[in-house]
Amino acid sequence: MAPNALVGTAVARAAGLGRPVGTSAPAVGGVVLLLPDGEPESARGPSPVAHAAALATARRLARAGRAEGLVAHVVRYRGRGWNGADERLAVDARWAASEVVRRYGDVPVCVAGRGMGARAALRAAGHTAVGAVLALAPWLPEDDVAAAPEPVKQLAGRHVLIVHGTNDARTDPELSYRLAERAKKANRNTCRFEVHSDGHALREHRAEVAALAADFVLGALFGHPFSRPVADAFAAPPPLGLRMPLASGFGRALRR
Repeated sequence: MAPNALVGTAVARAAGLGRPVGTSAPAVGGVVLLLPDGEPESARGPSPVAHAAALATARRLARAGRAEGLVAHVVRYRGRGWNGADERLAVDARWAASEVVRRYGDVPVCVAGRGMGARAALRAAGHTAVGAVLALAPWLPEDDVAAAPEPVKQLAGRHVLIVHGTNDARTDPELSYRLAERAKKANRNTCRFEVHSDGHALREHRAEVAALAADFVLGALFGHPFSRPVADAFAAPPPLGLRMPLASGFGRALRR
């Protein structure tokens, strides 16, 4: 059963897995859960704009993984707010991972999100069904000596890719770098790409980001060889593998 709860005075909603996107294969070979962006604090319902952006990514990834039977779902949150210790978006992400197991059985799962959804993806990595995490421009809290640091132990044993635009004015790319530094110590299969001159939505280099995401998902879920830049980023020690520049034209002439 989907989780139900009240956020402030908002009407209780149930989280949902969303309609499946892609596969005409006889069987589902893997699942990507898309986690839309959200807000730090809010009692409002899910954002249709954030959902539409996640749906576009879901369609691109489903097309890339059609031959492997890849299915994508855009998770429908109960609301758009993280809401402090309630971490509602992460709770909904974990529920969605359990729902994938119930619906599809033992298939490889990647959780992928943008902004606050990327934070939820990183948190939900501890679910036993999750084998890969794709975090686009993750929203992360400012460093606070009085608060516990953002957890990274749950990333151990997963493939983790963080992508951030260097001109992001909404979520600080330096915070994702610091998280990646700590994550790399807990999990060597962590890398981070920087998209120079791009902002939060990663629109300027949308094609390259889409190709990078597909390369990562196919490699992490189905064992495809990673492209050379991704393989190099995983292998390189910090800071090189955590400040890997996303080259213009990535995806048009990948060398494996």
